[in-house]
Amino acid sequence: MDTIFALSSGQPPAGIGVIRVTGPQAVVALETIAGRVPEPRRATRAVFRDVSRETLDDGLVVFFPGPKSVTGEDLVEFHCHGGRAVIAAVESSLGEIAGCRRAEPGEFTRRAFANGRIDLSEAEGLADLLSAETEIQRRSAMAMMGGALSRRVEGWREELLRLSAQVEAVLDFDDEDDVAALPVSFNRSLSSLHTALCDALEAPYAETLREGFRVALAGPPNAGKSTLFNALVESEAAITADIAGTTRDILSQSVAIAGVPFTFVDMAGLRDESGDQIENIGIARARDEIAKADLVLWLGPEGEGPEGSWEIAAQADREKLHKTESDFRVSAVTGQGMDSLREALLETARSAMPRHGSAALNARQRDRLAEAARALAAAQEEDDPLLVAENLRRTRQAFDALVGRTSTEDVLDALFGRFCIGK
Repeated sequence: MDTIFALSSGQPPAGIGVIRVTGPQAVVALETIAGRVPEPRRATRAVFRDVSRETLDDGLVVFFPGPKSVTGEDLVEFHCHGGRAVIAAVESSLGEIAGCRRAEPGEFTRRAFANGRIDLSEAEGLADLLSAETEIQRRSAMAMMGGALSRRVEGWREELLRLSAQVEAVLDFDDEDDVAALPVSFNRSLSSLHTALCDALEAPYAETLREGFRVALAGPPNAGKSTLFNALVESEAAITADIAGTTRDILSQSVAIAGVPFTFVDMAGLRDESGDQIENIGIARARDEIAKADLVLWLGPEGEGPEGSWEIAAQADREKLHKTESDFRVSAVTGQGMDSLREALLETARSAMPRHGSAALNARQRDRLAEAARALAAAQEEDDPLLVAENLRRTRQAFDALVGRTSTEDVLDALFGRFCIGK
């Protein structure tokens, strides 16, 4: 296996640069560049030199012997000055050492996974942490990276193995009276485990957390959607005018309100007929966006909005559109009702986000968990111990795939390709 290296700190110029090296030649790289192997896990001052012993820099070096390192291999960190020339010189010298090469994106974390230092769900949490932009995203990613889901799955797996052992006892010793049938508690335990999986599937979606709670502003032309959109995102992102059909295409903008991620969507006004082909395309796209939204703010005639939408009496300063039972009466121009609308949006979005200390499930995790739940449900319907055992085996396979005990290369490639070089 190659030894890999990469800059793991921010792009130069910077105060310092941290260059990581991991693999079988890490100690050789350490001796070559720093001249010696320091005491493990202690930052030690060293003069960095290239293979011809020319001085490159004066910095710190830290050695983490495997397998107790983040990658499970010998790992070295060179802490040098963060100028471009210094970093380039150290990296160039590392590249001259036999068996050393530059790392690919996510390769450090992939080695940590391959060497059992983290499981797949923890790696997914780390990827989410690196891309987190809001506090709620950071908290959820930290929970996943810290093993919140992994611990739950391990608990379920232990219970599943206990139940499987009871079934195997019946199959192996069916001539013994004391194990001729499954105990009464077996079905209760099976049902309890199935309920736990179904409850877990109700967890917030990671896609909602990552992309933001999606709010679509819908209604007929010239209903005030773009003006309200600009007020919610606090910018003049959308063009506004007293001309019907001003907005022709989908306009979306992601913002954080009180640390909660949102994506607001402005769209063409909805009407049955238009002589403008471009506007008709915009209307078709608007209907698609309404179907995708987590919530629709309906600015049109009362009662004509999509099911579950909020009735918004917009342009309250003009008294243009009267609604007898509107959820919110607002004016984006004067600010009337805007605070109440924002607070309601925050409360609704928070309910769709993970609670503090819990993790959101991504599509892959939900699929594997749903497989496990279906297999457990099938096991509850069976009387034949052989079929019960087979469904418990399928459940265990789904658990193993969930945390990466069994994974396909394309799943791993897609995940670790999300990481930056040096992580």
